[in-house]
Amino acid sequence: MTGDPKPIGDMGNRGEYDPLLTPEQVAQRLSVSPDWVRDHSSRKEPRLPVIRLGGGPGRAGLLRYRASRIEKFIEEM
Repeated sequence: MTGDPKPIGDMGNRGEYDPLLTPEQVAQRLSVSPDWVRDHSSRKEPRLPVIRLGGGPGRAGLLRYRASRIEKFIEEM
């Protein structure tokens, strides 16, 4: 094996690292509260692009956000 191991995460369509962010990290990037991020991940406009991991219907499970999608969200606003 040569080189450093790649970090765990999604690889974008150009082979670039596209990490998953927590609600707190997204809140910091957008300069809003984590509650705002959670609210705009499910029921309010503008709606944030979210990935739900585990859990079931409603607010159960972990929320994660692709960094590239958050940057696109910022550009579109």
